[in-house]
Amino acid sequence: MNDSRALNNSTALVTGANKGIGKEIARQLAAAGLTVYVGSRDAGRGEKAVEEIGGDARPLVLDVADGRSVAQAARQVESLDILVNNAGIMVDGGTAPEADVESFRRTYETNLFGVLAVTNAFLPALRRSAGPRIVNVSSGTGSLTWSADPERVFALSNGSGAAYRSSKAALNALTLFYAQALAAEGFKVNALAPGLRRTDLNERAATSDGDPAEAAAGAVRLALLPDDGPTGGFFSWDGTPVPW
Repeated sequence: MNDSRALNNSTALVTGANKGIGKEIARQLAAAGLTVYVGSRDAGRGEKAVEEIGGDARPLVLDVADGRSVAQAARQVESLDILVNNAGIMVDGGTAPEADVESFRRTYETNLFGVLAVTNAFLPALRRSAGPRIVNVSSGTGSLTWSADPERVFALSNGSGAAYRSSKAALNALTLFYAQALAAEGFKVNALAPGLRRTDLNERAATSDGDPAEAAAGAVRLALLPDDGPTGGFFSWDGTPVPW
């Protein structure tokens, strides 16, 4: 995948790519010479992002929480080398005792079930690739080891953000299961902890000075792994392994 000729013939799909980290991932992949499908729920926002990204970026209407939208998008992509499951939401920051079941359902619908639906829908296209790669954008707050570490800030938050954080822990498990199931076919499937970035995920992220492009570079690194690269891993944006 690191050969320049291979990159120029490679195709990637990034979900939730009309803004934030997803847009930066799409931009960097396009700059590397790939054809990039920019997944966006809204057609207009997707087209605007494509204009700003440049290169061989192409809009693709894709709502990961809508089965019909996922199926329709999959029919438009015949072959695919890289899938970056970036789309994610945070409904609220409450603890489990405070949260209502619906907030968990809405969060999981996008952050977990959406990844499952999109990945399975695009597997036929990925299987046509000589070196398929799947990158799931997770969160360090989904690490159970870190969540139990009193030296970590979010470990002292009394379990806040339970819906979001548990959805990312579940996504980490799903990443490992896909990696194990698809290893014999040459897939590389990994999860990324992007760190706190300046996005509209929540108020804390919105005021952060973390550069989304820096996190995107970590995702791109996993997307362009060579054949001897790792699979079934959880990595920080800088390539450091993150404990489950």
